[in-house]
Amino acid sequence: MSFISPDAGTDRVFDNADSFAMVFDRTWKQLRGSNKAELSQEEHLEAVLEAMADHPFLISSPDMARQVAAFRIRLLELA
Repeated sequence: MSFISPDAGTDRVFDNADSFAMVFDRTWKQLRGSNKAELSQEEHLEAVLEAMADHPFLISSPDMARQVAAFRIRLLELA
């Protein structure tokens, strides 16, 4: 049985909250480190969700994806 680490650099995504959370965290940090640092938290969230618009979980469960995103922001103090 093989194990793929979350930071293995894979581009594989799945229609579930765990996959969404991993991609969300990475995208949040990448965009926050770029020229989007001047955006408010809400504006930044919208930019991240727009960048992730093709993620299967965001497509199939947009309300739940927003809840996961809000939880990740609070949990990891990403503000």
